[in-house]
Amino acid sequence: MAFSNPEPELSVIVPTLNEAGTVGTLLAALAAQRDVALELLLCDGGSADGTVALVRGRAGDFPFPVTVTETAPGRGRQMNAGAAAARGATLLFLHADSILSDPLALRQGLDHLAAATRGDGRMAGHFRLRFAGDGPSPLAYRFYERKARLHRPGCTHGDQGLLIPREFFAQVGPFDEDLPIMEDVRLAERIAAAGTWVLLPAEIVTSARRFETEGLRERQTLNAILMNFAAIGWQEGVEELVAGYRSQDRSGRLRLGPHLARIAGLTMALTRRERLRLWYRTGGYVRGNAWQIPFFLDVRNALRRGGDNDATPLLSLHDRWFDLLTDNPAGRAAAALMVFLWFRLTLRREMRDCPGIRRIP
Repeated sequence: MAFSNPEPELSVIVPTLNEAGTVGTLLAALAAQRDVALELLLCDGGSADGTVALVRGRAGDFPFPVTVTETAPGRGRQMNAGAAAARGATLLFLHADSILSDPLALRQGLDHLAAATRGDGRMAGHFRLRFAGDGPSPLAYRFYERKARLHRPGCTHGDQGLLIPREFFAQVGPFDEDLPIMEDVRLAERIAAAGTWVLLPAEIVTSARRFETEGLRERQTLNAILMNFAAIGWQEGVEELVAGYRSQDRSGRLRLGPHLARIAGLTMALTRRERLRLWYRTGGYVRGNAWQIPFFLDVRNALRRGGDNDATPLLSLHDRWFDLLTDNPAGRAAAALMVFLWFRLTLRREMRDCPGIRRIP
């Protein structure tokens, strides 16, 4: 197919690994986008299910150029390869299972980001997250959708899409290639430190397949622990959890017990002083994220009223008083004690389902 505009204004970069079952829907959604000159760079990390052949076989069917690159696995590495080959002035990093259903989503996103920039290119945008289906926990999904609209630390992830001027990405990038996950969180933090996040007007619909397969409670519990370890700089804990992280196509029901037992084993290998420091720093991280409790209650109240109201009176109350009163050593120590008790009780409960695993003292 001939392309009327050889220079795309937008480069859409999609990392894939065994996405033959989902990439067709993504291609169709991109083909439906209007009033935008784009190119697609699909960066494959070694798919064994025919993803690459499928995309290459259909590349000529779409009204935009499609380039397929093959790299070693690792989402950060794959997206960096795509960014290096991109020609557009603006980059959009998109997950293969995230769909823009509005045909003007990209046009509106580019225009919104340009209007917000006003000559300052140090801005990046993300879309409003919406999960495909509510599963068994509609309140939980609404909470994560609403949380994704905020620009607080830890709220911006790759499944929301990342729209960023190429020049700004050159300043804050590239993606971290050291770990197979969390590359999006680390880049989001650098963007927030160097510039400003913008919430784009369109929704992005993402799959909840990992939550549905692994279990929402189990996956989010491990995600929260992983985020904590990364924030406090405990590399051994990060590596332990990353080692157990499975790609989407190989995921199954998670059992928390083995993961928590290994974490407990790592903490027991520390000196008493190191353990106290670890729990104290964990208390500081958890205390700093306690805002999610009143925010959850705000979302629940809005859902009970049958709406999607953005009002957050309880969160505002927290920010005005609770944070002020607890941002001190006593507040962090109290949070550390509560987290320690939660961890030990959760470990004991989860180990009941894992009789073959040695119990941690």
